[in-house]
Amino acid sequence: MAFDRMIERWGRWPLVAVVGVPALLVLALLVGVALRSDAPAPTRRAAAPPPTVAVPHEDETVPPAAPAPPGLPVIDYDPAPAGFPADPHPLDVTPLTEGVTPTRNIAAYDAPGGRPRALLAPTISGVELTMPVVQRRTGWTAVLLPSASRRLAWLPDGGWSPVVLRDQIVVQRRTHQLTWYRHGRPVHTWPVSLGQPGQETPLGRTFILGTTPPPEPVYGGVDVFALGAVPDDPEAVPTGLRGAHIGLHSWQDDDTLGEDVTNGCIRLTRSAQRTLLDEVRPGTELVVVDALTTS
Repeated sequence: MAFDRMIERWGRWPLVAVVGVPALLVLALLVGVALRSDAPAPTRRAAAPPPTVAVPHEDETVPPAAPAPPGLPVIDYDPAPAGFPADPHPLDVTPLTEGVTPTRNIAAYDAPGGRPRALLAPTISGVELTMPVVQRRTGWTAVLLPSASRRLAWLPDGGWSPVVLRDQIVVQRRTHQLTWYRHGRPVHTWPVSLGQPGQETPLGRTFILGTTPPPEPVYGGVDVFALGAVPDDPEAVPTGLRGAHIGLHSWQDDDTLGEDVTNGCIRLTRSAQRTLLDEVRPGTELVVVDALTTS
């Protein structure tokens, strides 16, 4: 996906724009059938693990933030610069309920008091950027990095605004199910199609980056979500899709629901996609796991 044309949308959430996608991305995505009120009940999640967002101790020393040197790259839709740390709990399904939106260009660090690796801007190609918070230290906040899979960026205090996140999406690869949660409680579960062998849908936590109008009729006439994640093996996808992000979208038919047929994206039903488009905002966490632990 590439951010090529932007339109304003999401009247419920101010300044949320739409992500543009080239026609070649048609090959990367899939989905089908109408929203089912009789969808199977979601797999129960085990007792919640310790909170993902650590509470800082008041007596901690605040590591100082080194000044950002000139010439730092600004993170955009292309793959994020190297050097950022791995998400230490990529498969944690504890809902992430807080996000941040930069209010100006801010430096993103590889650790509290560490090295500034890149800049985060208030928007990516005109799309307002909201990133879920995954950890905190005194004076520092860690967020999921856009344009990367399972990577964090540490931000010093200042230069960003907090955002409340009420929703979470969990995808199970083994059962080909997507469950939408609100305030930690399941709302709906739908069948999905996922990545084919060699181009599997990436495991781990990511988030909704923005939306785009369907670039081709094969999307079933429904807008597409672009996620913050990218393919695990960029060389495995077709040449025309190099640099694309993982998407969440519908398809022109329902024939492949429950199968591994996409180039890594997540296809679901058209009415399910419309529901999510109406209900969840950019910045919402999406977690891909092999299967949820049952209790």
